[in-house]
Amino acid sequence: MTKEIIESIKIIAVTFLCSAFIMPIMKKIAFHVNAIDIPRKDEENRHIHKNKTAKFGGVGIFLSFLIGYMIFGSQSIQMNSILIGSFIIILTSIVDDINPIKAWQKLTGHLIAAFVIVFYGQITLNNVTAFGFSLDFGIWSYLITVFFIIACTNIINLIDGLDGLSGGVCSIFYLTIGIIGLYQGRGGSLVMILTFVMLGSTLGFLLHNFYPATIFAGDSATFMGFIISIISMLEFKGPALTSFFVPILILAIPILDTLFAIIRRALKGKPIFSADKQHLHHQLLGMNFSQRTTVLIIYIMDILFSIATILYMIKNSKLSITVYIILFIIIAWFVFKTSIISDKNNRQNNRRNNKNKSKKRL
Repeated sequence: MTKEIIESIKIIAVTFLCSAFIMPIMKKIAFHVNAIDIPRKDEENRHIHKNKTAKFGGVGIFLSFLIGYMIFGSQSIQMNSILIGSFIIILTSIVDDINPIKAWQKLTGHLIAAFVIVFYGQITLNNVTAFGFSLDFGIWSYLITVFFIIACTNIINLIDGLDGLSGGVCSIFYLTIGIIGLYQGRGGSLVMILTFVMLGSTLGFLLHNFYPATIFAGDSATFMGFIISIISMLEFKGPALTSFFVPILILAIPILDTLFAIIRRALKGKPIFSADKQHLHHQLLGMNFSQRTTVLIIYIMDILFSIATILYMIKNSKLSITVYIILFIIIAWFVFKTSIISDKNNRQNNRRNNKNKSKKRL
């Protein structure tokens, strides 16, 4: 175990240094090719930053990932499919960061990457196990796997709304999976190498991306989500069986935020891919928390889910389920008290209007 821990720290340290030194170069390249995020007052004024910021942080993470793989990884069909899929994701993102493309064009790139993983790499979700229950997907496994990859790829991009948010959430995920893997004695496996390479690369990016950020992940934040989907499936298919719901629970906050956004937009009759200013981080900012404090609050919530997940994996399921229940009760309270699903201000105004009408009738 000690040897595995030392090797894991080495992987994290090398990729962290690579990423930290690559990011300033990516800033210059981004400005040179005009891959810049310029604050705008459209899209319901959802842009919070005030200065022009480079958008190639995700590309820097990808380059650090490649260096980490060349040093610590080994060739296999699965790894080849991951590299090809990652390149397609990054290429699509670079094009979008330089000159925005339509949603269906980005989705096409993501689908091609997912097909490479499923049909060339043969990485699929065949069944799921959680809390003693099991479900076999049968002939639907390919379709469900593609959907899962697309969902993870885009969830991280959707929450990337504050300095350090996506990078921090992904780092917490990688660290949690790494701790579980080391506990199960799987250091040196493909999934652990991927996990620690991504952890170091993302932390190096976070060094430049935490508030006040000097570089954004850009649309290449999708790369972090793409690798999360791969790690989740490899972890699930590993020799020491891990519940598929483990990665889902670690990512509970970004998944719920995305789900709330879909419900919110559907209730308002808006396209689910439209932009708005009602995400979790916007709600916290509306409570007069600073950007830094808002991100730290989300980190804490994510870490609590991760701790509960680690407890579940070391067989203390009663305690972990108790923690999960408490966390979901807090989230339910938060949903009721904020406008994350429906406009709370409109509800209050409607109540006042109804009261006034009742008084006039009397």
